[in-house]
Amino acid sequence: MPSLIRLLITLIFLAGMVYAGMFALVTFVKPTPKEVSQRIPTRELLGETEATRPGTNLPQPNVSSEPATDQ
Repeated sequence: MPSLIRLLITLIFLAGMVYAGMFALVTFVKPTPKEVSQRIPTRELLGETEATRPGTNLPQPNVSSEPATDQ
């Protein structure tokens, strides 16, 4: 029985240390916002996929203002 109590006290102590660490991070660390930009190739914006390459059988996306027709 004493070893069970010792184990429980150790686990409670470790949980308290983890909680204190999380609290310290929330309190003392302030994130610095920064602008992120990502280049998107024009061929992806226009819907020109790599389906023209051999070995890829992907459908072409509908990038027009008209609804897609069943083929």
